[in-house]
Amino acid sequence: MAKSRSDLRVMIDANILIAGSVWPRWPYEVLEHAQRGDFKLVLSSFIIEQARRHINRRFASGRARFERFLAVARYELIAELPVEELKGFFGLTRDPTDVPIAAAAIRAGASYLISEDKDLTTHDDSTTRLRQQVAVLLSGTFLREVMGWSSDQLLTGTSKSKLMSSDVIILSARFPLSVVTERG
Repeated sequence: MAKSRSDLRVMIDANILIAGSVWPRWPYEVLEHAQRGDFKLVLSSFIIEQARRHINRRFASGRARFERFLAVARYELIAELPVEELKGFFGLTRDPTDVPIAAAAIRAGASYLISEDKDLTTHDDSTTRLRQQVAVLLSGTFLREVMGWSSDQLLTGTSKSKLMSSDVIILSARFPLSVVTERG
């Protein structure tokens, strides 16, 4: 029997967490779906710290929004795997620095790992073992294939949950990073 969407466990990597909490585009929409309870968001302490370091270094203006997201978001936090345990996961990705992310997704029983990192999302021999254990998708692919977005929604970045008028787009109030923007 297929899992309902609310039974899905979805892990995102640091680049999705950063982009989703700083810019309103597809990674943001993935986080919006998590906040609505469309799936269970799973994060590891490794991913959060990786995202925090990168935001502090490169996107300081987004730090407050990132921390606010972490403070109010509904997610399951899993611990970082010990180094000895990680050794059994080497070879899952072509970039060894991505092994803690891949291993965490597998250990957490994630249905999907959402990433924009080509070392995780490429479909070649370097990720075969990983893809046998968890579906790895780009954020736009996840929105289309799992969340049911249409091509038009992907092009406009507009989910069904947004209230639209000709002048204003109001993003879902459930996500604390929501903003009101004028359409140009």
